[in-house]
Amino acid sequence: MERIQQEDNRQKARSEENEEIKEMGTLDLRDGRSKHGIQLLTIIGEIEGHEAVSGNTKATKYEHLLPRLAEIEEDESTEGVLILLNTLGGDVEAGLAIAEMIASLSKPTVSLVLGGSHSIGGPLAVSADYSFIVPTGTMIVHPVRSTGMFIGVIQSYRNMEKTQDRIARFIAEHSRISQERLLELMLDSTQLVKDVGTMLEGREAVEEGLIDEVGGISQAFAKLHELIKQRSYLAH
Repeated sequence: MERIQQEDNRQKARSEENEEIKEMGTLDLRDGRSKHGIQLLTIIGEIEGHEAVSGNTKATKYEHLLPRLAEIEEDESTEGVLILLNTLGGDVEAGLAIAEMIASLSKPTVSLVLGGSHSIGGPLAVSADYSFIVPTGTMIVHPVRSTGMFIGVIQSYRNMEKTQDRIARFIAEHSRISQERLLELMLDSTQLVKDVGTMLEGREAVEEGLIDEVGGISQAFAKLHELIKQRSYLAH
């Protein structure tokens, strides 16, 4: 009877985990499954802002991530955060809001760019304390674009320019690339068909200073455990 109850509890826990992954893109790696209390966050598909994306589009909802990040900050049992990224970009304001939240966490954070982290995915990738990208991963940097109705007056252009500067400044402050070099890459007209900007593959993103290191999941976990140990040592 006790064995049946234990199996029922395990199945219930797995069901709750699967639901959490499905709805929130997060997973708690505690309960004896990790050397430290680590929270896993995934930023997948399009970054959804105030307007809902198409029902057929994979999306990360910022109204889901912001409360989870606040919870992580206040949760004493959470010692670090691993962020997995594979996004084509999306809502600029929502992406910057998530990036600022990650950057302001007091817990150690590590990001890992998988397929790609394009457009507003750039600030999200560099917002962590340390960033990795897989060898085949890509990052695309380009100027801010307008969606929907756009009033073609000088004030609108200036607002877009200010938003672009905010993004470039954030990336420069949280990585090793200069704001001047980043703007050069954003405005390169020789790489992308029908567009300006630059696509950087894994090693190139590291060489430009956008990402800290080429690596995969094992390297990301190892770095996060190292940062957690350093934080614990400094605290004592």
